[in-house]
Formats: sequence, C-alpha cells, structure tokens
Amino acid sequence: MLREIAEYPNSFGPLGPNSERIETDRYTLCMGPGKTWNTVQRQRMRHDEIDDVLDETRSLLRERDRTKTQWEVGSSAEPADLVEQLLERGLIWDKEPYAVALVLTAEPAAPPPEIVARRVETFDEFAAANAVQWVAFGATEEEIEESRALLPKTWQDTVTVMHAAWLDDELVAAGTSAPTEHGLLLYGGATAPHARGRGAYRALLHARWQEAVANGTPALITQGGSMSRPILERLGFERVGEIHMLLDEFGESDA
Repeated sequence: MLREIAEYPNSFGPLGPNSERIETDRYTLCMGPGKTWNTVQRQRMRHDEIDDVLDETRSLLRERDRTKTQWEVGSSAEPADLVEQLLERGLIWDKEPYAVALVLTAEPAAPPPEIVARRVETFDEFAAANAVQWVAFGATEEEIEESRALLPKTWQDTVTVMHAAWLDDELVAAGTSAPTEHGLLLYGGATAPHARGRGAYRALLHARWQEAVANGTPALITQGGSMSRPILERLGFERVGEIHMLLDEFGESDA
C-alpha cells in the first residue's frame, strides 16, 4: 500500500476546493485548482485500450477547458511498457522525467540548532514559502502567475499543510504535506538556492515527521527527483518504486 501511495500520491491525498479526482478501472485523473495542474495516475489497461484512454482523458480535460496533462507512470502500471507506448503516441518527457517512490518510517536526524522549522502561520509566510518552491522547481511565468492569483483562496481553503524553515530570520525552505491514514504525503520540499547545504531541508523534513507523529501515522511518503532523491535517501528514506513523468499537450481539439 505504501508503494502505491508513494507512486501516485495525488490519487490518495485529500481533495481541496476546486480540485477534482476521477477514478475509473483503467486510470485515475487528478485535477487541481489551476488549469495547468493535471495528472493521470494508477494506470491499469490493456495494450488495445491505450488509445481509448488517451481519447477519454483528453475529452474530460477539454470539457474543463484544460489542454495538457502530466502522466505519472509508476512501476506498478499496466501494461509494463506503457511509457514506451505513450512516447510512440506523441507524448514527451516532462521537465523532471524520473523520480523514485520513497518511504520513511523512523525519525530522521535532528536539524541544526540555528535552523527553525515549523508550520507557516500567516498569509505572508505562505506566500513566501510558495515563492521558494516556484524558484526551486523552475516554474514558468504562466504557472507562477496562475498560482499567485490563487494564493489567497488557497490559503483560506487548503486541506494541505505548509511547513517552512528559517535561517537568520529568512524563510529559505518550504514543503507541502497532506495527511492520510497511512502517513504524511510530502510534496514540493525545496530550499532557496543560496541557502542550500546548511541543513534547512533536513529541518523541514524533521518538522514534517513531527507532524506525522502527532497525527498518529508515523510515516513520510514522497517522490524524489534528481535534486531531492540523494538527500532523502541519505536521511533514511527507502526506495519502494519508481515513476516516469510524461507530458501530453493536446490542445483544444484534434482538428
């Protein structure tokens, strides 16, 4: 169960306002509050169903005025060669094409004493934490503009938790998490480039571990990309699967 959650976290986390999740026998389609935030997960289909699923997911997204989606294909996906089949059909690699599914079930090392990590408590802290994430993950101007416009409502209605870490009174790291009955799902852990290598990420992780323990679910579940994977594995996370990320940009119509 932990592997499936780690491979497909958006299929298991709580739904926030203006988010939607469509679950079928062949896939789960997750849609966030912004039109660019879409992902297809938990794929279970035959080879002769791939084209139908592509048509179906594109139709569902077009109905909601959305014209692209990510596909997250985990190691438990069916068919086993789904990535190759999707690439042959015109999908492309996403900007972060590969990640590993990771789980931590023991307390990580304590952070350096000069780093303070805790939940964000004000809208200004929330906005600053999001800005760190945008820079760290190379968000496009379109994505930043859309996310910034949604910040006040997201802050008011969010079902996730934002933690941040401060160094010399500057917010330098941030991470989002979502509670589940199996553990805390971690999203978007990031450190500002100028503050890396000083323990802020480790402090952020420890604060989120404390959150999971307080919830009575002492486990952290996440995906590690090229930047975060080595750090997470050094901090005790264990690999339980892998994920390939592709992008389907299909436009308003096939015509």
